[in-house]
Amino acid sequence: MRSTGISRTLVALGVGALALTACGSGGDDAADGKTRITVNCMPPKSAKVDRQFFEDEIAAFEKKNPDIDVVPHDAFPCQDPKTFDAKLAGGQMEDVFYTYFTDARHVVDIDQAADLTPYVKELKSYGTIQQQLRDIYTVDGKVYGIPRTGYSMGLIYNRELFEKAGLDPDTPPATWDEVRTAAKRIAALGDGVVGYADYSAQNQGGWHFTAELYSQGGEVVSADGGKATVDTPEGRAVLQTLHDMRWKDESMGSKQLLVINDAQQMMGSGKLGMYLAAPDNIPILVKEKGAEYENIAIAPMPGGKATLVGGDGYMFSKKATPEQIRAGLQWLDHMFLTPGDGFLGDYARAKQHDAPVGLPEPRLFTGAADARDQQAKEAHANVPVGNYQAFLDGNQKLEMKIEPPNAQQLYSVLDGVVSAVLTKEDADIDQLLKDAAAKIDGILSRS
Repeated sequence: MRSTGISRTLVALGVGALALTACGSGGDDAADGKTRITVNCMPPKSAKVDRQFFEDEIAAFEKKNPDIDVVPHDAFPCQDPKTFDAKLAGGQMEDVFYTYFTDARHVVDIDQAADLTPYVKELKSYGTIQQQLRDIYTVDGKVYGIPRTGYSMGLIYNRELFEKAGLDPDTPPATWDEVRTAAKRIAALGDGVVGYADYSAQNQGGWHFTAELYSQGGEVVSADGGKATVDTPEGRAVLQTLHDMRWKDESMGSKQLLVINDAQQMMGSGKLGMYLAAPDNIPILVKEKGAEYENIAIAPMPGGKATLVGGDGYMFSKKATPEQIRAGLQWLDHMFLTPGDGFLGDYARAKQHDAPVGLPEPRLFTGAADARDQQAKEAHANVPVGNYQAFLDGNQKLEMKIEPPNAQQLYSVLDGVVSAVLTKEDADIDQLLKDAAAKIDGILSRS
């Protein structure tokens, strides 16, 4: 699943019109001899601030690179699953196009991605990007894409409810047993307060099962992607914990079949102690659901083994010329890959427009580049960064794992497993996992 996306405050700004051309590579030379590239994922007109930022950065890039003409295409969402494959197959994809991490291998497998390996040495920021993120776009030793952002799952919690329950908000739960204990104490506050909430519908239950399985050291599919690996002690541990919290502890509330908006509403209204999410949920809780930044914190995934990561990046059309690839890499460097600057990294500009600065992610860079980015972020922070320190520290010790192949199909299967455990006290966990494994094996055999 993708994360919710970092929300910005939108204000009315005058937006200059940009002439947009049709999708696809229509030749790399403009009439004036410039190298022309089409790019997607321009914010829609309704996102006035983000769109203005995007336009400003393109103008700045073209001023520095007068031999390159960037033609942006707005899109919301940036990648529509209903049209993505059709655009690829029809040769209508932009020269530089947005992808989720989970789609990178698919684009390569259907032979629609340009091989960037001969050119990445010209991308000055490439070596500063986290290796585990670069690996997502590397297939058989060849580079086919450039990461733009990344997120990882953690435990969002309500500091005020922790204090009311006699828990230390500066020492969040680090194991699932500690989550269970904390949830029970928070639920005991009464007045409709729920200790811990989890999703179990619209494929989101399967998504969270995967994250929880990773956190305990398990896997959804085998290393070769051919067999289900959910019917395991780790899989049973995940479901048993959920079952016991729901039915023995009564710390998850009676309303189930929840999705992300339900958990956000509960957290924003002060009725929920904890739920799993990425840091980009935090501004949504504040700006849309009624919470306060000072009261919302995030810890690393309990369990201590691993966390589910996701994110996005850009790939290049198979039709792109060498000149377009070089121009596109220069554009990515300017827009997204310069620490503390560009479309996503200009924190002074973001703060000026009341966008949250200081959230613990995305964390794209390593070494000196990461230090520069974090220093710039801290200088303009307008949120309580101390609330996120446990998450930052804890993530350094966790393995980062991407979503499994055929993720949405697998999540649909696992949704039924999680929902059964949370709605039926006598659910047979062993049988549920056995049946789910058989269904997943069938999906994998057909892929």
